[in-house]
Amino acid sequence: MNRIRIAMFTAAALCLVIRPVLAEELPLWQLYESTFKSAKYIDLTHAFEPVQPVWPGFGAAEFKAATAGSDLGDYAKKGDVFTYEKHGFIATAYTLTTDQYGTQLDPPAHWDEFGATISDIPASFTLRPLVVIDVHEKSTADPGYQATADDVKAWEAEHGTVPEGSVVMFRSDWYKNWADLENFAKAPFPGVRLDALKYLHLERKILFHGHEALDTDTTPTLEGEYWLMHNHFAQAEGVANLDKVPEAGALIAIGFAKPKGGVGGYARYIAIAPADWPHGVSVIDAPGAPLPRQPHPLKRDANGVLRPTPQ
Repeated sequence: MNRIRIAMFTAAALCLVIRPVLAEELPLWQLYESTFKSAKYIDLTHAFEPVQPVWPGFGAAEFKAATAGSDLGDYAKKGDVFTYEKHGFIATAYTLTTDQYGTQLDPPAHWDEFGATISDIPASFTLRPLVVIDVHEKSTADPGYQATADDVKAWEAEHGTVPEGSVVMFRSDWYKNWADLENFAKAPFPGVRLDALKYLHLERKILFHGHEALDTDTTPTLEGEYWLMHNHFAQAEGVANLDKVPEAGALIAIGFAKPKGGVGGYARYIAIAPADWPHGVSVIDAPGAPLPRQPHPLKRDANGVLRPTPQ
């Protein structure tokens, strides 16, 4: 009889163990349904292309149609361009002059031979609180304005302490000059002073900061970037659309390419704002599957970029 009772108890326990977990019992999925599905998503990233601002020491990238790298029998000969008509697909070949191109994530190895490379950055970078420090009025009056620790403290006086582990972006609205190829990468441009960087990293212990220009500051030695990289901190450059993001209360999703040993990352930054924020789109607005159909067939322009083109 005892054996029968033990067997019955064991069977009941096993039923409890193997009972499927329901979706409504999974906290992260609940959070997605209650919060992230209706949140507003704002892209903070410039799409990169051959014609765009870049430091003259690197030069522009090149886009072109991908070709067969070897003979593939009747399907394709080496050097043939892949086409929708013959092969059923196309691909693009990119000649990238540098990993310091467009909206980017700079790891310490960019300046420090002992620094972490882009492939060393941990997955925990993925999602963080986002702080936006607005200095656009000052940078409009003075295109070479360099944000200070006092600007950070003014933000804190209004919103509270900068959260530990957060990403702090400096809004200058300089990104709106992205099409000015002659001047975007040249001084004067808005930057961030060393005192602000030290305050944020040493006092507030942030993850990294970001700015809209392609350099940290306008000092002769780029002292801010030197200090960051040699103290093993990363930074974001070439950020866009910070004027569409709340100064406090948003999150940032961080994605980047992962070339082994890379000293720069082609990054994608997405701000996640509350559902009632006036900018951005929600998952409900733009579910993402299926993706929208192009209004015209895709054709390459003179720079090799695919664009919908009327026939």
